[in-house]
Amino acid sequence: MSYRRVLSSLAGLAAAALALPAFTAAPAQSAAAPATSTPASIAAYAGSPQHAAATKAFYDAVMKSARAKQAKAGTKLAAVTVTYAVDAPSFASLISSSTQIWNSSVSNVMLVEGSNYDFYYTEGNDPRGSYASTDGHGRGYIFLDHAQAQQYDPLRIPAHETGHVLGLPDHYSGPCSELMSGGGPGPSCTNPNPDATERARVDQLWANGFTTR
Repeated sequence: MSYRRVLSSLAGLAAAALALPAFTAAPAQSAAAPATSTPASIAAYAGSPQHAAATKAFYDAVMKSARAKQAKAGTKLAAVTVTYAVDAPSFASLISSSTQIWNSSVSNVMLVEGSNYDFYYTEGNDPRGSYASTDGHGRGYIFLDHAQAQQYDPLRIPAHETGHVLGLPDHYSGPCSELMSGGGPGPSCTNPNPDATERARVDQLWANGFTTR
């Protein structure tokens, strides 16, 4: 993502691809994160195959967890519920607003805060900026960087990262109207909403409670 730098090691990515069911223990901060962010690192947006692999592993983990819970319920729902937890108090209101944006934008998946969660949000300072990744055990989380939120629109960051939860990849070269262009358009871009193409893609991925990847 344009807001994150890949955290998972290659071993972590391999484990993440196996995607374990939802976990219920309290969220933990990402390990060994550097203490400060730098303007240069915050402004740098460079995609890579590793970046794309981490994003896909994250989405696969969340999807598998959500579908497992739905299968256990024994019901094919019109919309899949994806549950999240918040271990990022500084961003709590922004995460709530991001959730409202996505829930009003798509029909086949709904984000709900709860205890039996499929992924979680956490926060801190990291030169890689904000990112969506896995913890190496098939569990998804979104890391939100403090310094980055002071330079870029603070609502666009969690909204963009949440797009990865729903299966959207980064598109750094896109215009500001594309949420998944992230920081590509620069700090002046304040759009926190997915465009029509992004909304349609999410609904396609989560159609009738099942993916159509």
